[in-house]
Amino acid sequence: MNGRYIFKGEDITTDLLFKIEQVASILAEKEGISFDDAHEKFVVSDTYNILIRVNNLYWAESAEFIADEYYRINKT
Repeated sequence: MNGRYIFKGEDITTDLLFKIEQVASILAEKEGISFDDAHEKFVVSDTYNILIRVNNLYWAESAEFIADEYYRINKT
């Protein structure tokens, strides 16, 4: 992640970081792996790339929805 994430003039960097942490925690629990391993898997995924494009409002969705999308996209 580089720099700050701004949406309509508001800094949402902290919100986005928190959302990434929540999603990685869900993946770790579902897969029975460490948080670090889940985080590494998530940040290289297409779902993560969608999430950090702030104008699509994906970051405003629940962490559970984003985790489900991760599995749908990755078919795992």
